[in-house]
Amino acid sequence: MRMFVKFLCASVLLLLTALFLLGKVRHTAELSPLLAKDYRRISPFTYRYLLNQPEVCRDRSPFLVFLVPVAPHQEEARQAVRRTWGAPRRDTLTLFFSGLPEEGLLSPLQRALEKEGQQYADIIQMNFMDSYQNLTIKTMMMMKWLAAHCPNGSYAMKVDSDIFVNVFHLIRRLRSSPRVAFITGSVIRDGSPRRDPSTKWYLSEKLYHEDSFPPYLSGAGYVFSTDLAGRILWASRFVRVIPLEDVYVGLCLRVLGVRPVYSHSLPLFRNLFEIRKLEYDRCIFAKLIIVNRFKPSELLHVWEDFSKGQADC
Repeated sequence: MRMFVKFLCASVLLLLTALFLLGKVRHTAELSPLLAKDYRRISPFTYRYLLNQPEVCRDRSPFLVFLVPVAPHQEEARQAVRRTWGAPRRDTLTLFFSGLPEEGLLSPLQRALEKEGQQYADIIQMNFMDSYQNLTIKTMMMMKWLAAHCPNGSYAMKVDSDIFVNVFHLIRRLRSSPRVAFITGSVIRDGSPRRDPSTKWYLSEKLYHEDSFPPYLSGAGYVFSTDLAGRILWASRFVRVIPLEDVYVGLCLRVLGVRPVYSHSLPLFRNLFEIRKLEYDRCIFAKLIIVNRFKPSELLHVWEDFSKGQADC
């Protein structure tokens, strides 16, 4: 009887494995590269870096690289990040990614950005207009930069400049996290396209015909092993560009067969990537990785207290 049960279990396991592999083969077979005219818009080879920092990882392999998308005019936000969670540390590197100002390359804003980049050596600028609609392109250029110039880093975090990041708690958790094919944050599993043209997140059926999104991570902040940068770039050859960068990364992950991991604490399963705005409480923030929506002055004020006393919680 025991032999029969073992045989039955082994048969079921083999059947499930075969079905899984068959599904993977079928999914791979269904993939077809985008037409050249469609891929050109998302391809990182379409664009170039106007300001670059190609040598920052030459003599080091940072444990965690912060990739922060910013608009050219957000100098106050960049300064706040530099003075808080993005400050220089042995384990971390912080870089800001920007597009072109509306006023153009000859504008005072562009000259100020170039001067700031020379002073801090942490600004990377691309030659497309900086806009919400181009955020997906910016994200792919961030992936390209990471894969090309800092491939030996362990992890990267795409994070907005208005986010509080508990870098201490994050690094502690990453010490015991997978180093390959790993991506974590606040996972959204029930997302669907909004068809109302008046909304900021409008997505036409022509651009995206499915009725739901695959699991994806909130773009406020997510962390991934650096090997995924090049793999996501590869997957983008099969995914038509949409103006929702976090959903787009989720679509690339689906091509790769990589499932995003929800980051939570035990035993209450609280989301560690808090995408709401919370009133500051040192001991609550000490147990989270990110909290959303801080003005630069608020971030500076909160960090001054948190960095001195979070160890007491």
